[in-house]
Amino acid sequence: MVNAFYDSYCILNKVYSEGAYVKQAMASTPIEEKNRAQITKICYGVLDKDIFLSDRIKRLCDKNPKLVVRTVLKIAIYNIEFLKKPPYAVTDSAVELLNKLGKKGVSGFVNAVLRKYVKTTFPDFGNDLHGLSLKYDYPEFAVKKIVDFYGKERAEKIMGSSSELTGIRFKRGFDGEEYLNNLNVNYLKTPFENFFLAEKFSRNSDFDNGTYTFQSIGSVAVVYELLNAFDKDKFTAEVLDACAAPGGKSVLLSEFFGKVYAEEIHSHRVELIRQYAKRMGSDNVEEEEGDACVLNPSFVGRFSAVLCDVPCSGYGVLKSNPDIKLHRNEENIEELTGIQLGILNNCSKYVSSGGIMVYSTCSIFREENDGAVVNFLKGNKDFCLVETKPLIPHLKTEYGVQFLPDECFGAGFYAAVLKKIK
Repeated sequence: MVNAFYDSYCILNKVYSEGAYVKQAMASTPIEEKNRAQITKICYGVLDKDIFLSDRIKRLCDKNPKLVVRTVLKIAIYNIEFLKKPPYAVTDSAVELLNKLGKKGVSGFVNAVLRKYVKTTFPDFGNDLHGLSLKYDYPEFAVKKIVDFYGKERAEKIMGSSSELTGIRFKRGFDGEEYLNNLNVNYLKTPFENFFLAEKFSRNSDFDNGTYTFQSIGSVAVVYELLNAFDKDKFTAEVLDACAAPGGKSVLLSEFFGKVYAEEIHSHRVELIRQYAKRMGSDNVEEEEGDACVLNPSFVGRFSAVLCDVPCSGYGVLKSNPDIKLHRNEENIEELTGIQLGILNNCSKYVSSGGIMVYSTCSIFREENDGAVVNFLKGNKDFCLVETKPLIPHLKTEYGVQFLPDECFGAGFYAAVLKKIK
């Protein structure tokens, strides 16, 4: 077990000490392939339960231990509490890990804390913000926002939801259902063309040759909001995906439209789009390095449709991206709302007369969703809302539609469709 603990520690240390995202940390850390599934479960699990684990360590220790000790304790307590591993084996592995890290001097302390943990009876979670934060592992500020907007009963359903299903989208014209049946994969059909939610699906060589790709149901739903609001006779048009990385929405759009321009601010993320489009054989995607907040004169009035899937807090997909809570706080969200409005104001100039613009996030916070749209409309009288009929369960808000994790297999996305008045 110690090797899995060591690799998990190396990944989590990058997240906690260097501010890396867990996907980046895992990609940049050499790990034993035979332990990959276990290591992934530990790393994502520790981050998913970070608030709970931090609270337990605080209750067990007279003062907050140093980062290396906290990280080892989180790994160990997670294994005992949630993976139901034998406490004696976990404790031995934790001590071995510390020795391997050159921290033998604190191994006795960690041993004692873990023994104390097993013997301690902790109080039940309360029903106040702090208790809900511990129960669902959402920061207190986020709990308050969700409860205030959705009500306590719905908020608990939202925060308590998760999904073990994998979103798989096959290329148009390929029989994805037959493919999954041939592999004996359990799956759910969705209203979206050739898109399925599968259980325990393992990536194979057909991923690399572009037969299918992985995509969340929320991401697909946002694209269909654009497609269903568009005049089908004009699918030969040029469209813009303004914040495009890693490229999933751009590639899906490319299966319907004549040309897709995929803009992204960072060069390394532009390369992600390029690789994605190449893998899927989407030769009508053109990658552009550019800032969606800064006017590109060559884009003005050019596009029949513009998708603004803007940078956001990500709290609608917290369960699949648990490190979000380490990187996004209340102050960050205030900064993001300014960026979001800036992108909307700028990209609206790229929409041709009678064209549409879709604003979307993977957030469940009002200020990032309806709040952004209402502020945009105040200053842009040449745009109006377009009523849409989403294909999956949703909450109709004043200005758009909200897909929520408890109804949409863990996906919390928002979309509003706007039309430029002729």
